[in-house]
Amino acid sequence: MKFSISKEAFLEALQQVQHVVSTRATLPILSNVLIEAVGGKLKLTTTDLDVGVSGSVDANIEKEGSTTLPVKRLVSIVAQLPASEVEVTVDAKNHASIKCGPSFFKIIGLGEEEFPPLPKFEEATEFKIAQSVLLDAIKKTSYAISTDETRYVLNGIYVSFSEGKMTFVATDGRRLAMVENDLEFPASHEMDIIIPAKAIGELQRMLGTEGDALVLLSGNQISFDIGGSVIVSKLIEGNYPNYKQVIPGQRKERVTINREEFLHTVRRVSLLTSESSNSVKLTFSTGNIDVQANSKDIGEAKEPIVADYDGEEFAIAFNPEFLMAPLKNLSDESVYLDLIDGMSPGVIRLDSSFLYVIMPMRVTS
Repeated sequence: MKFSISKEAFLEALQQVQHVVSTRATLPILSNVLIEAVGGKLKLTTTDLDVGVSGSVDANIEKEGSTTLPVKRLVSIVAQLPASEVEVTVDAKNHASIKCGPSFFKIIGLGEEEFPPLPKFEEATEFKIAQSVLLDAIKKTSYAISTDETRYVLNGIYVSFSEGKMTFVATDGRRLAMVENDLEFPASHEMDIIIPAKAIGELQRMLGTEGDALVLLSGNQISFDIGGSVIVSKLIEGNYPNYKQVIPGQRKERVTINREEFLHTVRRVSLLTSESSNSVKLTFSTGNIDVQANSKDIGEAKEPIVADYDGEEFAIAFNPEFLMAPLKNLSDESVYLDLIDGMSPGVIRLDSSFLYVIMPMRVTS
């Protein structure tokens, strides 16, 4: 196999697929990228057996063929090359010679026959979803995915296709983010799935704001085709908890707040939280919220923020990281904070169909 390609194009294509590869791969082949040179293109594929990514890039192919090379090492070599044209030659023993300007490297690969193939999606259920819609739904929910591996069904985003709507939900038991979008699909396509966090991370990296993503579902596998690049992943099997039970019913108070101002105020005040008192207290009074942090061993901080509120005075406390997470990932100018009392969950909402439920913390006077 022999090909030449610009350094920038090769590096970008490798970086797009390298994230899947674990630094603690169980098999040597799983540390490698499968490189297939055929028909004027290089096709690059990586997998960790749960998630796989493949993409292609134009190249000048002198001799067609395929091999697998250690992807992290290859990326670090290509990133440091001096000139713009890279020439790669691979011999029958899968030894790759890389030439670029005065630089020469030789790295040892493994035969492509050892590389586990990505699953095929022949009789699959198909959805076509705008990339911008998918990206927006992931951005608004993925920060609430649980990292607790003992509750594995929460280690991903629950996606429901039902009654002409696509609903994304993520929760770690202490907060919950949900977004709903209209989507046309036949009633036979109604289903609920859980997409693991690793696949969500790859998807977020690859999605753009133009064009559609083709989503295929077959058995316990999902595939996303995004402009010729493909992500495949196993789905998380198990029953997702009934998230609707967590969403509070009637609100008692609705406070309208400037999102960015609120975010910056909470961020500043949270500088004086500590592990033992990791909460910010919001005290509501007419037209105003006092944001406070108080830590016995560090000190205290307090900052007022203007808010559209005219109810009775009361206070509620939240984990500052959980409070800031949606504010960082939304783009609307204003958010609504719906509250019942100081002990019930708060809900951040927008005019669109997004909501974020956050459990309160005990307020200490």
